[in-house]
Amino acid sequence: MQPLADRLRPKDINDIVGQSHIIGKGKIINKILENNTIPNMILYGPPGTGKTTLANIIANITNKKYIKLNAVNCGVKEIKDAIDSSRQDLFSYNGIVLMLDEIQALNRKQQQSLLEVIEDGSITLIASTADNPYFVVYKAILSRSTIFEFKTIERKDIIKGLNNAVKKLYELYTYENINVEDDALEYIADTCNGDMRSALNKLELVFNLGVDILSNSVNMTLDNAINCSGVKMLNYDRKGDDGYSILSAFHKSLRGSDADAAIHYLARLIKAGDIQAITRRLLCVASEDIGLAVPQAITITEACVSAALQLGLPEGRIPLAQATIYLATCPKSNSVITAIDMALNDLDNIETGDIPIHLKDAHYAGAKKLGRGVEYKYPHNYPYNYVEQQYLPDAIKDKKYYIPNKNKNEIAFETYWNNLKNIKK
Repeated sequence: MQPLADRLRPKDINDIVGQSHIIGKGKIINKILENNTIPNMILYGPPGTGKTTLANIIANITNKKYIKLNAVNCGVKEIKDAIDSSRQDLFSYNGIVLMLDEIQALNRKQQQSLLEVIEDGSITLIASTADNPYFVVYKAILSRSTIFEFKTIERKDIIKGLNNAVKKLYELYTYENINVEDDALEYIADTCNGDMRSALNKLELVFNLGVDILSNSVNMTLDNAINCSGVKMLNYDRKGDDGYSILSAFHKSLRGSDADAAIHYLARLIKAGDIQAITRRLLCVASEDIGLAVPQAITITEACVSAALQLGLPEGRIPLAQATIYLATCPKSNSVITAIDMALNDLDNIETGDIPIHLKDAHYAGAKKLGRGVEYKYPHNYPYNYVEQQYLPDAIKDKKYYIPNKNKNEIAFETYWNNLKNIKK
């Protein structure tokens, strides 16, 4: 039997739940359909958010021949063959809509070949992908398409969709009563991760478990919802957009000193088992965002990271959480990354000049004849182990790369050196 999610798939734009940023009265998708001017589209977002449903609705409204293919199990030849076999029916249709799921499965050369079938305008491409299209779709296709991002469906919209589905169950079945506990629907909404298809699949399981043949009724209870829900799955692909976004949110929460948010995103990463990405990001934050504000942060973080890698998961979650909370609550400074990036930028963009001759290597015969190191002053031969001399090349001798931030440690070091240099004058 066809899954409930497919049998209840909306056939009207007004029945789609979620995606209120692009679907709804006055929104861009509705306007496109009203004007009947359908561009090539790339629908991008997580599974179960309405991408295929929208493509079906578009094909029906525009009276175009609808071809649906999945790039995972077909190539350009199969796509062209399907289109060629449909062209003979074009006198009955207003063109062809090619719905291509998982477009990222086509390699660059295959995507280039795909251009041929959409160039003349008789084919309207509606491609879908769960990956960021700017990473996986050929630029020439991107330039000929409008990208619409589908977002995970909010809890309230999932519940709305489930209630709509329950009403339609009366049309699909002949049971006298279908009793639904509100807590059951709320539990399904909480555990489907914003995926309407997943929610409907769970609803179908709860429905089947609740069938009582003797009373010719169905009781959809919270207990059944819990029993059939299993483990909540998170959207996470280590090389995909979701993975990078969680890591980005983790890093930015650490930088922003929000320990609660950082722990939340750490939990997502731990659930995904991506311990390597966590440890790399923690070590990076220790230098990039804390740096000299707390110089020992990198040492403490390295110890936590080493412990986590030795323990593995799940025990490794404890030192990872320790490092996360520690880094989030540390004073912040970006003086280290700012200094090195400025220096690297100068190497790429300006003439920095030669190393001062008194700093050049003088540990070989004949070095003094070349003037190498002759005028070098050894700091430890002077009071306070400091003597003023030029270290930067002449072309950039007045450059300032390290600019201390206003935190306890850097203020203390800056004060120390300013006082010492004033004594020397």
